[in-house]
Amino acid sequence: MPNQPNDPAQYLAGMFAAGQDLMQRFAGVPSASTEPGANPAAAFMASSNKFAEMQRDYLNQMTGFWSSMLGAATSPGEAAPPLAKNEDKRFAGEAWRNAPGFDMVKRIYLSYSAFLQDSVESAAVDDTIKSQLRFAVRQFIDALSPANFFATNPEAMQLAMETGGQSLTEGIGLFFQDLAKGRISMTDESVFEVGRNLAVTEGAVIFENELIQLIQYAPRTEEVYQPPLLFIPPPINKFYILDLQPENSLVRYAVEQGHTVFLISWRNITPELGHLTWDDYLESGVMRAIDIALDVTGADQANALGFCLGGTLLACALAVMKASGKDKVASLTLLTTMLDFSDGGELGLLISEQSVAAREATIGRSGVLQGKELAFVFSSLRANDLIWPYVANSYLKGKGPAAFDLLYWNSDGTNLPGPMYCFYLRNTYLENNLRVPGKTRQCGVPVDLAQVTVPAFLYASREDHIVPWTSAYASTGVLGGPSTFVLGASGHIAGVINAPARNKRNYWAGGAAGSVAAHWFSTARQVPGSWWPHWAAWLERWAGARVSARHELGNHKYRIIEPAPGRYVTAKAD
Repeated sequence: MPNQPNDPAQYLAGMFAAGQDLMQRFAGVPSASTEPGANPAAAFMASSNKFAEMQRDYLNQMTGFWSSMLGAATSPGEAAPPLAKNEDKRFAGEAWRNAPGFDMVKRIYLSYSAFLQDSVESAAVDDTIKSQLRFAVRQFIDALSPANFFATNPEAMQLAMETGGQSLTEGIGLFFQDLAKGRISMTDESVFEVGRNLAVTEGAVIFENELIQLIQYAPRTEEVYQPPLLFIPPPINKFYILDLQPENSLVRYAVEQGHTVFLISWRNITPELGHLTWDDYLESGVMRAIDIALDVTGADQANALGFCLGGTLLACALAVMKASGKDKVASLTLLTTMLDFSDGGELGLLISEQSVAAREATIGRSGVLQGKELAFVFSSLRANDLIWPYVANSYLKGKGPAAFDLLYWNSDGTNLPGPMYCFYLRNTYLENNLRVPGKTRQCGVPVDLAQVTVPAFLYASREDHIVPWTSAYASTGVLGGPSTFVLGASGHIAGVINAPARNKRNYWAGGAAGSVAAHWFSTARQVPGSWWPHWAAWLERWAGARVSARHELGNHKYRIIEPAPGRYVTAKAD
């Protein structure tokens, strides 16, 4: 067993001082200020009876912890009693309970974390400020966990003694490897390779320009639906989230249902392409891909699917085409997509007029938003899952991460052009202009998403921290056509990539239409398993007639350039 912490009181004092400073920052006053009424949070900090009550409760808990350490509740050498069954998973190991000193440090941390969170909940501030405070406090307490520091992590200390310091040596090596990468490794990246065991559905690149490669996938059935099915992945990530491995590939699943599938592979933006705009993504990306898919298949209309930001681009492209008198899409599928940004989720809490204006000043006319910056932001939204466990296991314990395809994709970032990114931020999260008819001009025309009247299938994930499911549901009131809404279990990615063969999770469907998401949910039925078959059955209604499959990809105008997955997807952001 490792030694007890040298001075638990020092950890307690450090936590208390840091928390006091944080709460004073929330209140908008310097640490030495006692001026009441600076803002509602300051007034709360100065006079709230609830806060005083929480302080008393916290101090009572501290008294109990110290009494336990001094032997009033725990005999010398006896392990402290475990916490409840739902104890924080970071402290589930026996090492956190076998030594009273570490048990006390853990309990101090958990108690003070609860104290800070309760303080936020009791603050007399509006909902927006309170949400921002929740986010800031969560980042603070996640970073402050004793599991993140060698001197207060008994598991790391014990492993170091058992290995004669080898775990520390290996941890230092992993740290410097990540330092060279500029990011924290979340998976064993040596296991995966795009084109070898990821993104391996058979197909070919049949078109490319400076922004996209267009992939056509080979048929896997004797007959196919004549209208093509076009996938629009988010340009903020690599497309192969939709084509990970054969057993969890939505692309392969769609091909096996008899669809002629086309997919956009977005370019990983370099400084030479930093001038590209939102309109370029519509014209040279989405609308160009629709035209080519129709040309190759000879169909009059396509079915189209957009994922996350890809769905926002797709809906805007359809509105632009509608304003121009073009009707080239028969149905629309949006996966975890927002069109109404009234509630932008946790990501929206990070965006302000000041931050957007700063971006516009630096990269608004030309420049590149680095993929590693985007990746860090998204990881920060779930720091306790995507940052700190890897810090503790890799750097403190010397254990490299396991192989996981989804986390490999999550680490494979993409760059975005500044003008496109700034348009997106201002007109979505900041000003919520897309939902307002005619508020934005895109590709030279006023955009009205209500004019998009094709049937729409809208999917959301119930635990999505990026696109709140109620915000995805709001698209039913933004688009002008009939909509079918389905809610899956799990989060932004895991809820979408839920292949039927795995028979995991569940989804909700068939709720009563209306403007209130909660009413839809209360009337929906819960269905076990994957939502993919439900979508496939819906899409079949708009898929058109079946024709004999053509095994030659492309046509005389759009010839094979290279096999799928193509060059664009393998380019690294860093």
